[in-house]
Amino acid sequence: MIRTTIKEIAKALNISVSTVSRALRDSHEISEETKIKVLKYAKKVNYTPDPLAQALKAHQSHSICVIVPEIANYFFSEVINGIDTAAYTMGYNVFVFQSFEDYRREIQSIEYGMNRRVDGFIISLSGTTDNFDHLDLLAADKVPTVFFDRVPVNQGIDKVVVDNYEGSYQGIQYLINRGKKRIACLSSSMNLSITKERLAGYFACLKDNGIEADDQLIKFCGFDPYQAVASINEIIEFSKPDAFFINSDRLTLNSLAAIREYSMQKPLDIEIVGFTNIKHYNLLNPRIVPIQQPAWEIGVKTVELLVHKIEKRKPRLEPKTYVMKTRLIES
Repeated sequence: MIRTTIKEIAKALNISVSTVSRALRDSHEISEETKIKVLKYAKKVNYTPDPLAQALKAHQSHSICVIVPEIANYFFSEVINGIDTAAYTMGYNVFVFQSFEDYRREIQSIEYGMNRRVDGFIISLSGTTDNFDHLDLLAADKVPTVFFDRVPVNQGIDKVVVDNYEGSYQGIQYLINRGKKRIACLSSSMNLSITKERLAGYFACLKDNGIEADDQLIKFCGFDPYQAVASINEIIEFSKPDAFFINSDRLTLNSLAAIREYSMQKPLDIEIVGFTNIKHYNLLNPRIVPIQQPAWEIGVKTVELLVHKIEKRKPRLEPKTYVMKTRLIES
């Protein structure tokens, strides 16, 4: 026997597919009259949804799609740990996808999650995402979504972030207090919200201390480790920094390796501060003073916020932003 589809019901009743779908899910957006009409016709034609669609109707799929740039990253792996811990406690399963800093893979992951009828998404954007149309579709379809760390510029979203500006400011102030004035800054992608916020803190702290920013000390390395090494060698050779500020966890190890290799040829008196959640930072050579983010707590908070959105019958009108503090570890 051929199963009747939602599209066939929509055509028969002369209404949209989305209206039929929402009526079958008992959405508050659909009038009771339309719901009754759809349900009566569905019963007449023996409409039987597939298990995934039935789960969605009953809000019982209990699955969350998480999309991150990469798992092999100290920060993101800790966030995922927090997400999985909280989701398990609340009775939800987690699908984890990596965009590998590829905008197209981010879109594919969202499409996969939609096809799997997940209840919601937790997303940290790829470094190449400069178009948000695919995210607008999630919003238009009212799919519960929470962003963290790397977030869209749109203010009408739910997000969990850290105070990147303040964390960066504190890191630069630490270096200035130690007599450093030529502080090089290494960043990854210019597209990212975190890059812009951390650079803002960098520039503000220099200005507040009467230090003029030098464009030759600021480099954007992308996500190519070889580019990071080349940028560091160029800065050291031609701009003579007395400190480095690394504002991306992904750049940390490659940057330290490049500085170490250079110093083996020519001794350097350079101090380093950077955003990193590397656990054994005290064993690294050269030494780095880490600015750490509460990654596990970020993961837990994203799930709490998302589950609230999923299980609440009517969506909250005002988007929620949670801002957490970073921690500079001087020891």
